[in-house]
Amino acid sequence: MIKASVVVPAYNSEKTIARCIDALLRQTCPVDTYEVIVIDDGSTDATAEIAMSYPVRYYHKQNGGPASARNMGVREATGEIVLFTDADCVATESWIEEMLRPFTDPQVSAVKGAYRTNQRQLTARFAQIEFEERFAMLRKSASIDMIDTYAAAFRTSVFTGAGGFDESFPVANNEDTDLSYKLSAAGHKMVFNGNAIVYHLNHPASVGRYGRIKFLRGYWRMVVYKRYPDKMIKDTYTPQSLKIQILTLFGGAFFLALSAFIHAASYASLLLLIIFLLSTARFAAFAFKVDKAVGLTSPFFIALRAASIGLGVFYYFVSAPKCRCNHCPPPRRQ
Repeated sequence: MIKASVVVPAYNSEKTIARCIDALLRQTCPVDTYEVIVIDDGSTDATAEIAMSYPVRYYHKQNGGPASARNMGVREATGEIVLFTDADCVATESWIEEMLRPFTDPQVSAVKGAYRTNQRQLTARFAQIEFEERFAMLRKSASIDMIDTYAAAFRTSVFTGAGGFDESFPVANNEDTDLSYKLSAAGHKMVFNGNAIVYHLNHPASVGRYGRIKFLRGYWRMVVYKRYPDKMIKDTYTPQSLKIQILTLFGGAFFLALSAFIHAASYASLLLLIIFLLSTARFAAFAFKVDKAVGLTSPFFIALRAASIGLGVFYYFVSAPKCRCNHCPPPRRQ
């Protein structure tokens, strides 16, 4: 009997899907204990031909976004545990084994694994150390409230009982946060296993792409916070320093502009800038131990992150529907 099902949503993934599937078929656990399901979300490249050349279960659907693709994969799955990874991720050989290990505890409903990358661009290295900072936070929590879909596992009954991913999220952005908060609010125990590792082939390699990703993170996180406002205050995944950085950066910019009319405002701007820089010190020290170049440039990247997320939040408030209830679906923005 198949114990686990691995679902991989793919959209125009011809450059990475072969490496993804190769890795999933070379796992340490016996091949008869899991299945690999590839959901082609309306690809127009060679994704279909590549995926169908492997001994996996392949399904094609009209493009509808990764949330709908993953939900379709679960409907086709036969495993007691359903795992997710992305088409641009390469799992280590023990990934499935490590993802399943915490489920020996019957109280565990979901498991989160870890990202790594071999990319050498400075921006990608910074992005990786961002993840490492958050992994360090998660290791301190007996139960977490965030399961990212690049390395995720759920008891199939729990996943389906919660209704799966909200398919009104049209892009790969915070639909996993939404489901995670939903499960957390229902009292499900979710845990982090840092030994369940996938290598990401596509961390943002340029400053521009990094900024765009963070802008969208800010926008879509506000969509989720509308539903779960208590998580805006604190969760197990978001450093509190990030909120301080956003507030001090934009506050400093506001008072700097105001100083053109009120000279004393320049002192407030300077004070907020100092607080911002002090708030980056801990991450910079953490990064410096791992990668000296990232440590030295981290204040710049943190400022870019705070500015991009903050602008995404602002865009949410000026563009989102007037309704602020927790039931309306998010707007379908590409």
